[in-house]
Amino acid sequence: MQQTDNPRSGASPDGPVPVLSLSHAAKTFGPVVALADGTIEIRAGEIHALVGENGAGKSTLVKILAGLHHPDSGDFRVSGESVQFRNVGDSKTAGISVIYQEPTLFPDISVAENIFVGRQPKGRLGLISKAAMVREAATLFERLGVPVDPTRIAEGLSIADQQIIEIAKAISLDAKVLVMDEPTAALSGVEVERLFAVARSLRDKGTGILFISHRFDEVFDLCDRITVMRDGRYIATHRTADVTVPEIVREMVGRDIEALFPKTVAELGDTVLKVDGLSRAGVFRDISFEVRAGEIVALAGLVGAGRTEVARAVFGIDPYDSGGITFQGSKLKPRDPQAAITAGMGFVPEDRRKQGLVMNLSVARNITLTLRNKLARAGLINGAAERRAAQDWSKRLQVKAGSQEHAVSTLSGGNQQKVVLAKWLATDPRLLIIDEPTRGIDVGTKSEVHRLISDLAGRGIAILMISSELPEVLGMADRVLVMREGRITAELDRAGANPESVMHAATSSAGGTP
Repeated sequence: MQQTDNPRSGASPDGPVPVLSLSHAAKTFGPVVALADGTIEIRAGEIHALVGENGAGKSTLVKILAGLHHPDSGDFRVSGESVQFRNVGDSKTAGISVIYQEPTLFPDISVAENIFVGRQPKGRLGLISKAAMVREAATLFERLGVPVDPTRIAEGLSIADQQIIEIAKAISLDAKVLVMDEPTAALSGVEVERLFAVARSLRDKGTGILFISHRFDEVFDLCDRITVMRDGRYIATHRTADVTVPEIVREMVGRDIEALFPKTVAELGDTVLKVDGLSRAGVFRDISFEVRAGEIVALAGLVGAGRTEVARAVFGIDPYDSGGITFQGSKLKPRDPQAAITAGMGFVPEDRRKQGLVMNLSVARNITLTLRNKLARAGLINGAAERRAAQDWSKRLQVKAGSQEHAVSTLSGGNQQKVVLAKWLATDPRLLIIDEPTRGIDVGTKSEVHRLISDLAGRGIAILMISSELPEVLGMADRVLVMREGRITAELDRAGANPESVMHAATSSAGGTP
């Protein structure tokens, strides 16, 4: 594979001095090497992707750019001038603004006040001019081409609108470089397109943008160049047009993309789950399918097709109007998750942070949440038994945590997902429903989660998987059920499932409405 650009050289091969360059930056925390060779250059008027697994050093590099960390060594330049940031204020003064996945605005003040907090425009008497502040904020949103009311209170704004406000704040500070750290993780498709339109507009006006994402479709759609990191080190920089996804994956994880889906052929057993004519007005209609022991069945389709709603109804979280669910030969009560759990069902939700974990509790406590009754003696939890159970499942799933007593919020996204899986596997389920099993997880950890799912199927556990990632569906499923507008429009076996057949079923007429 040809390496097309080399940011180690300082100036770009095209001549202009980079608006930002970091070369051979290192950062350690005691014995832990967080960054061994952080190297990147960002040019004015480009969108530059930074990709790598969790633990590759991306977050540490971004914190150096933001002034949160000071590098132990390396060369850091802004517009060719050497800089040393003491704090976040120094970074902002130099023209660098970071937009995080979940912005933190002041909820009780207006949009305009959030943009100009601490530097409000003044009137003739030296008093804050709210009218001037609103006018300037409106001008910023007009430049971005986004209709946001500067006078509305920030509380209740969507994540997408909060990010736009942060971008407006960056423009008001004359930012030379805008860092977007996983900005699309919580956005809908329409919101992502709006954000991309804003990013392209800023690029065309000369702003340099660093875009960090696990989503290759976004990286290849939006970015001009890609820098790859692995194990805290710079690996390569490429023009996006000159490289492919498999090549980027190979550089990120040191192995081919085929290794991401370690699917093994499992011997299928008896039918574990049978869904017959399940309907809910306006949500889904006439849903019928079966899942056998050892089988991975994927629910595929576009966002809004009704996949998650069907899974929640099967597990008893949401109601349904008609139809029935048979689990291991017995009818399952509707709207009763505890009955589903008792019968041998587990459910890993799409939003692991809000629905799958208690973020301020320890790793051990989260893993054993489903075992509380088994571990209790006279109403009290046996702490030693809890720790043994948690340690056992952490070891089986290779959860990387400094301690079982650390809050689960301190773990990476991939390890949080393993904790959710461990919590349900500890119940010895016969069916595991997994909604978006690898959302927000880096490409290397995805392989580990896929291996776990394949191993579970190999042990005879039935798997119902919902995924919006087509490669994941095709790589892991024995059968694919494609949904559109609340209906199943196709059932495809592994041999017959390909990108064309799945997308055709996901976008063609469903023959009716739910």
